[in-house]
Amino acid sequence: MSKSFAIAVVGATGTVGETLVQLLEEREFPVSSLHLLAGNDSVGQSTAFRGKNLRVREVADFDFAQVQLAFFAAGEDVSRQYGAKAHAAGCSVIDLSGGLAQALPVVPEANAVALAGASAPYLLASPAPVATALAAVLAPLRAQLGLRKIVLTAALAVSNLGRAGISELARQTTELLNMRPLEPQLFGRQVAFNLLAQIGEVEEGGHARLERRVAEELKQVLAVDGLKVAVSCAVAPVFFGDSLAVCLETREPVDVAAIAALLEQQAGIELVESGDYPTVVGDAVGQDELYVGRLRAGLDDPTELNLWIASDNVRKGSALNAVQIGELLIKHYL
Repeated sequence: MSKSFAIAVVGATGTVGETLVQLLEEREFPVSSLHLLAGNDSVGQSTAFRGKNLRVREVADFDFAQVQLAFFAAGEDVSRQYGAKAHAAGCSVIDLSGGLAQALPVVPEANAVALAGASAPYLLASPAPVATALAAVLAPLRAQLGLRKIVLTAALAVSNLGRAGISELARQTTELLNMRPLEPQLFGRQVAFNLLAQIGEVEEGGHARLERRVAEELKQVLAVDGLKVAVSCAVAPVFFGDSLAVCLETREPVDVAAIAALLEQQAGIELVESGDYPTVVGDAVGQDELYVGRLRAGLDDPTELNLWIASDNVRKGSALNAVQIGELLIKHYL
């Protein structure tokens, strides 16, 4: 990585954007110049990077021809509005929002080879955090398991909705603990000390957009012929960290001991032994690893495998995966 690159981060003042900038520094990403971009409300703020305070600029005024790679860590609308503009300017794009339907989803642990079939300037997507976490865990198991179906139930942290979600949970918790009347805003109902069975508006068929996105991304990234995916996402009263209950249907009876041994060999995966289990608080939050536990066969079906995954949705599921995609690009393709 002797060559260095001009990089832009769109949404630099958000929870994911800030973490992404931190990881660019931590992992010594070869940055020649870093351009921090956001909407008008954030212009003028500053973020530390390599001993300097960099000012945030307005994304609408930025010329993407100045940079070779842009991370889009803002919302879907921003990616749709400026992602195509950046790509047309010759800039490779890594979108974290799910707003660019034509972008190729990549999880380096699962489908890094997919980049070989793409062309510059690259238009890539870092999948939804739960899809990234699950794909990274299942990728080394694909051949041995013979996957037929994934049934995923995800308890999502409020930070999946950005700072607004974090602020809403904090505000509601304070109001309830101080015995003040609760006035739900972002979620439309109480999320503090509660569990919401839906995230965002539902589409035709009763599925939330995020649920459909996760299912489609898992199929694309894992590339298993005929794979079926069922996804249910709930909002948990947790600031950071997603918890995933996963049930896999396989073609052959499951050898749990062999699966455990295979997972233990994988970099970036921490397998918690039987009798214990991982949680987001105390294990996953702030970490680059995925924590897997409660590995077991089905109660009455030998071709069923159940497991539990705890992951930091902001760091591992979003920012780190995007940076790792960027590292692949600059190492082999840019």
